[in-house]
Amino acid sequence: MRKDLVVVLTALNLEYQAVHQKLADPRLHRHERGTRFEVGTVRGTSCRVALGLTNKGNQSAAVIAERAIQEFSPVAVLFVGVAGALWDSARLGDVVVATHVYAYQGGTSEDDGLKARPRVWEAPHDISQLAAHLARVNDWTDEGLGRGRAPQVRFGAIAAGEIVQNSRISAEARWIRQHYNDALAIEMEAAGVAQAGHLNGAPVAVIRGISDRADGTKSSAKDRSQQPRAAANAAAFATRLAVELVSDQERSTTPRAGEDRSAGRLAGQVANTAHHSTVGIMARSVRSSSVHLNASPREAGPRDLVAELDGFRKDLMLHHAEGALDEDTFREALVDLGSARQAAGRKAPESSKRTVLALKRLRGLVAEHPALADRLTPLIVAAGGLA
Repeated sequence: MRKDLVVVLTALNLEYQAVHQKLADPRLHRHERGTRFEVGTVRGTSCRVALGLTNKGNQSAAVIAERAIQEFSPVAVLFVGVAGALWDSARLGDVVVATHVYAYQGGTSEDDGLKARPRVWEAPHDISQLAAHLARVNDWTDEGLGRGRAPQVRFGAIAAGEIVQNSRISAEARWIRQHYNDALAIEMEAAGVAQAGHLNGAPVAVIRGISDRADGTKSSAKDRSQQPRAAANAAAFATRLAVELVSDQERSTTPRAGEDRSAGRLAGQVANTAHHSTVGIMARSVRSSSVHLNASPREAGPRDLVAELDGFRKDLMLHHAEGALDEDTFREALVDLGSARQAAGRKAPESSKRTVLALKRLRGLVAEHPALADRLTPLIVAAGGLA
């Protein structure tokens, strides 16, 4: 997991632009399947944000969310945008933070009517606690958001379906308010993002600005004037939440004064499997290593090497996103990495040699980047042992 990066997704360009304005030096990060993200930092902070557009609907949102999680391994995924209010308690411009998300269209049709069979995803406890703290502090709003009543942050359920809800008297509207009467807002993507986060073990928060009342006024001039304000409010709270999430991660991994973290489970630690012994190691860097005395370490096989190469690919793409790798070097590196991965997955006599050659070419390409080059050295050794 990246300790300094949060993924922010939106469904509409209006919502995307509201978040984009919060970022400094955004740079294009292109997924191999064509999905475009922009990676920048929240202005005035070190918090990095990978911003993406899902388009409308839970299915599209789920696919892009999973793609973003796999690509960036973020601290959290924030889904940000506008929504319609189901009740008058949430006023236009207010921000709703989902305590849980309903996929409300699940059901069974029977002789006596439609029976609700929803799926529900609760918001992670730590994110809910942090969001509640920010709401109490109440210093997240932008001075440039306009005059008038300051927006409030409200916590409650959000209902997500596959239809645009723009009525208070239709059969669907009555059914939703009957079966999901605790939902504050309604929209079309949160369930897909929540499902993707659940399947990938990534925390998800849904943050929506109220732009309308789902009452037949979505196409009115008033709604069009409220959408930018609602999107800006949601973006302001979401980016502040992202900064605090990253700060929490940094605090949790920084040793306190007088604290010995050498025995903790830290990345790059050395585990000594020999009891009552002292082991000395001289090395430039140690990553994910174990020291075995009077024990036989598990030999790395083709599957292990392929998994390591997949992990290296993520680091390679992050270096490119950060601007450390130029486009030509990045593309050539992906070709060599693909050749190495393909050869490593084969059970043929020449596979080991081809894998080693591809990895050596790759190491030459990234020689100016020690963090990448150093990681390739043990992989080359492992590839040589596959014969």
